[in-house]
Order: sequence, then C-alpha cells, then structure tokens
Amino acid sequence: MTADTAAIRVLLADDQALLRSAFRVLVDSEPDMEVVGEAADGAEAVELARSLRADVVLMDIRMPGTDGLAATRMISEDPELAGVRVVMLTTFEVDEYVVQALRAGASGFLGKGAEPDELLNAIRIAAAGEALLSPVATKGLIAKFLAQGSTSDDDEAAAARTERLSALTVREREVLGQVAGGHSNDEIAERLVVSPLTVKTHVNRAMAKLGARDRAQLVVIAYETGLVRPRVE
Repeated sequence: MTADTAAIRVLLADDQALLRSAFRVLVDSEPDMEVVGEAADGAEAVELARSLRADVVLMDIRMPGTDGLAATRMISEDPELAGVRVVMLTTFEVDEYVVQALRAGASGFLGKGAEPDELLNAIRIAAAGEALLSPVATKGLIAKFLAQGSTSDDDEAAAARTERLSALTVREREVLGQVAGGHSNDEIAERLVVSPLTVKTHVNRAMAKLGARDRAQLVVIAYETGLVRPRVE
C-alpha cells in the first residue's frame, strides 16, 4: 500500500466476541486494511457502517435481534451506503440463507472455517467490487438454490425475468454469462478476443442497466433470468 492509498476499512459484525477478536487480530495484521469497529448484531452493524464509513462488513448471517440477512438488506437499500460491501460469514458452507443474502445485496460469502489468506483475499476482492467471493463448490450451491427457487414460477414471472435482460446488448449478455461463470475480466477478454478495458466497460454498463451493486449481483441475475443454467453434477 502506498502512502496515498487508504486502507480498507473493515467492520466486524458477529455476536461472538471471541470470534470478533480473532478476526480483528488477523485483519489488523495486514498493512492495507484496518478494523474500524465491531458490532454484536445487525442493527448495530448498519449504524456503524454508516457512522464509521466502512468499506467492507464481515457479517455473520445468524445473530440475535436483527440478523445478518436483514442488516445486509438495509445496507444495500440505503443510498448513503452504496459503497459498502458485505461479505457474509456462515458457520456451515451449506446455508439455506446464502442465496437470500446475495439477493439482499451481499457481495458474497465464506465459511467461518475459511483459511486466513482466503478471508483476507475476500475482503480485498469485495472492496474492489470485482468478483463473487466463492469457490467452485459455492457457485454450484448458488446455482442449486436459485434453480430450486425458480421451479415454482409461473409463465408471467418467467417473462418478467427475461424482460430484465432486454436492455442489454448481445455483447453485454455474452459478458454477463462469462461473469456468471466466475471468470475475471482478463479471462473474459481472452475468451472473447477483446481488451480487458472493453470487458470492464461492458460489465459496468450491465451493472448500471440491471441495477446491480457488484459482480455478485450480476451472477444472481444471470441465474434468475435463465441466462445461465445451473450445471447438474
């Protein structure tokens, strides 16, 4: 981190004080990030995210009172917190609320048993807003839940999902599909034989047209609209 580059401001939201302490030690050990506050529940997390101008919130999905899911929704719906990214933390990788969290505005999620380097990398990626924070297995989980959630939709709902993509150009749809596959801008550029800057432009335009906060939201939209179909393992 250079002298003129601000550290990533991290807010810890978990009802377990011991776990917050462990995360604080880990995050504060990095020169490019700092813990600016701790919250024991979702309501406090939202309040501190606003007052402390946090960049990334490590949010436990299950907390007493206002849980992480509700807090994430409040953050994502507040225009003043448009720059805040939420990384949801779950005790188990398979969590029925994971997809709801992504739909609510979370940039991604990790299991609490993730390796330290994985957690730190997740914070950096979330702060940059450039990628969905999940390993391949987690992408499969997202696809699974999204598929289950859409099986009961009627024709009208299906048409509404398809209509969301009508504002996108053919190339933007193509790029969206690649983003949903978990590919980086450089990888997409190589696949489509264009420059990374061109890919970034298409991604940004797709986000603006679809009202997505970040790439994680684009992935959810790609599955919800049927642009990308879950692979059956």
